[in-house]
Amino acid sequence: MKVLVVGSGGREHALVWKIAQSPLLTALHAAPGSAAMAEHATCHDVAVSDLDGLVELAKAESVDLVVVGPENPLCDGLADRLHQAGIATFGPSRLAARLETSKAFAKDFYARHNVPSARYGTFSDAAEAKAFLDQFEPPYVLKADGLAAGKGVVIVEDRADAEAEIDAFLSGKFGDASKTLVIEEFMAGEEVSVFALCDGEHVLFCGAAQDHKRVGEGDTGPNTGGMGAYSPAPVATQALIDTAMKTIIEPVANGLAAEGHPFRGVLFAGLMVTSEGPKVVEFNIRFGDPECQVLVMRIANDFLPYLNAAATGGLAEMAPIDWSPEPAITVVMATRGYPESYEKGSVIRGVAEANRMEGVHVFEAGTARNADGERIAAGGRVLNVTASGESLHYAVDRAYAAIDQIDWPDGFCRRDIAWRALKRH
Repeated sequence: MKVLVVGSGGREHALVWKIAQSPLLTALHAAPGSAAMAEHATCHDVAVSDLDGLVELAKAESVDLVVVGPENPLCDGLADRLHQAGIATFGPSRLAARLETSKAFAKDFYARHNVPSARYGTFSDAAEAKAFLDQFEPPYVLKADGLAAGKGVVIVEDRADAEAEIDAFLSGKFGDASKTLVIEEFMAGEEVSVFALCDGEHVLFCGAAQDHKRVGEGDTGPNTGGMGAYSPAPVATQALIDTAMKTIIEPVANGLAAEGHPFRGVLFAGLMVTSEGPKVVEFNIRFGDPECQVLVMRIANDFLPYLNAAATGGLAEMAPIDWSPEPAITVVMATRGYPESYEKGSVIRGVAEANRMEGVHVFEAGTARNADGERIAAGGRVLNVTASGESLHYAVDRAYAAIDQIDWPDGFCRRDIAWRALKRH
């Protein structure tokens, strides 16, 4: 099979690394890819926003399957364009992608299909939004309707702060993404991410993980795109997974199909495990980043046939994915200053040494090479130091030992990834 992976980050590096291991693979391409991904794939200088260019590239290389990593091109209709060109695509249509692109659409969709979630209201008028706060006890949960790079959620304890945030959201705090605001009832519990492949009709469990969104240790500070993740998550018991698949993921897949927008790709359910059972926090329409990195470390069999089956309608014939019993963890190394302002261009050394350690792989999320061929930081979240081991303790120790091999004075990471799971032992 000839495969094209769309994207350039750590999630896409992880997918390229895993797909490259498939005996079915005859050629692997990435657009735009990265210097790190070039070790496994032929990279093409086509931006993820260049839909025409991506379709032409897929045609020119006669690819059998396109695997789309990030959400933005899916939300812009890349999968629709590829399907029109007769190219199998792992990723949903633009209308199915509204599950992620519009929180207001998603909340109304959950209500239509009896998918358990928090009580909510949707507003574009500040006075109405402030009055709606009377319905809830603090803390108050405010969400930008549109995409805001994983940062469009604010949780505040104080009513005055909530009203100030309402004004900020509706005045453009997140640009067009917060022209409409969703206010939700706060759900107490523990969060977990559950993934399922979907071919428009059937779903297949594709792992569970737990991530750390806040920048500071102890889960403090501002939200980020994710500072680390681990799998399996102890809270994701088999009973919880079975319940989530039956009451949340299957109804969502069936509901999209019933409304004329069958979903092909991966459904990423962010769930809150409450005293009343799992409830939806949000759905995403692509693999999590950095959750994808730990999932691919744990998938023991060839993943390419599963990606292809989701794209082409063959999941019903696929056996369950074979999961390694070894836990995996990924720790994000970011540029100092992230998620606020930061400088690009600092030199990173020691990645090759970290990669040589047993059970370790460093996926590169935001790196480039300078004129001397040195690895440099080219973004906020830069490295995903990923490790597996016979126990979570071993995996954690390996990941941080690998980080200690990396010489990057301008980088930082959290030193407490997986603390919830470790605390249970």
